[in-house]
Amino acid sequence: MLTRGDDYPIHQTPEPVAYSGTDRNFYDRYFFNGYSPDGEVFFAAALGVYPHLNIMDTSFTVVVDGVQHAVHASKVLHMERLDMSVGPISIEVVTPLEVLRVKIDDAENGIKADLLFTRRCSPLEEPRFQFRNGPRTIMDYTRMTQNGFWQGTMSVQGKEISVTPEYLGTRDRSWGVRPVGAGDAQVMAPASPQQFYWIWIPVNFEDHVSFYHINARADGSPWNESAVLTPLSGDGFAEHHKMSSYGSKLHFKPGTRHAKTVEVWMKDASGGESLLDLQIEYNFQMAGLGYTHPEWGHGHFKGELAVGYETYDIATLNENEFHHLHVQAISKATLTLPDGSKRQGRGIVEQLIIGPHEPSGFKELMDFAP
Repeated sequence: MLTRGDDYPIHQTPEPVAYSGTDRNFYDRYFFNGYSPDGEVFFAAALGVYPHLNIMDTSFTVVVDGVQHAVHASKVLHMERLDMSVGPISIEVVTPLEVLRVKIDDAENGIKADLLFTRRCSPLEEPRFQFRNGPRTIMDYTRMTQNGFWQGTMSVQGKEISVTPEYLGTRDRSWGVRPVGAGDAQVMAPASPQQFYWIWIPVNFEDHVSFYHINARADGSPWNESAVLTPLSGDGFAEHHKMSSYGSKLHFKPGTRHAKTVEVWMKDASGGESLLDLQIEYNFQMAGLGYTHPEWGHGHFKGELAVGYETYDIATLNENEFHHLHVQAISKATLTLPDGSKRQGRGIVEQLIIGPHEPSGFKELMDFAP
């Protein structure tokens, strides 16, 4: 089947763009977040394409006055990947790798936004994510990350918010293979314990951006880890400085699997050491974007078109429920550079910790910090 994508020079196989190899778990995804200078307003959007499930889904979510509002939408793709609109939510690539637009018009639930993301730095290609369970490939994907600033307008149930360029944030693009849609009917033999440790920390400073992530095994050894610290240039195309060594330490809130403070240390190629200290303010629920959501999980068939709306009270929800483990923690950040000078900034600490992780003291699927 030919689609609009076939008129662009973007083919990666001998087949039309509608087909993405043979793995049913192939996906192609956009993610964005943004936050006000004081961190009190936080918003995020995501859109996923699942070519072999013939589904596209999306979410937009915003935290205002301590309440997280989330709009979800899902549709049948009809093999047309370039129509990046699902119900009230749409994404537009204005200038590739530089400017993108997120729009939502959900009059029924009082959520509207017209937001433009503009890059502060060049896009960063992270190390390829490849993870296997025995002979079975669980993940194999590429991710591109980029910090930027926002401008536009939002309206949340009658409250008007002017989004000025002081609103900063991060976007990513990832594509490849990871579990989507219905779970596998036949698990690996022998079955292995469920375990996943993921930390992602993109931060914005006035004259720097930093990126750190780690995927780790139960014994704490990383299977994917990277750190980047980049001074910004006036044109927004600064080259990224990849660190030669790095590490991180989470200090957990008692009785949870969520951090209260985080330390990241980095050393550059010349031996200069930098330290990143993060003080967490509150947790944004990634379920608001469909991650681990019991009803709006990614790639699930919900009919020709379905739209949903929900809210979370950030202060009172039970953050130890499984679908609330995955969070992005809005954080104040202090960066100490090799010359001893300091920078103040803001960013997020994304966390998804399931099962054992020896350095954190977790031994079971769902035990918690003392």
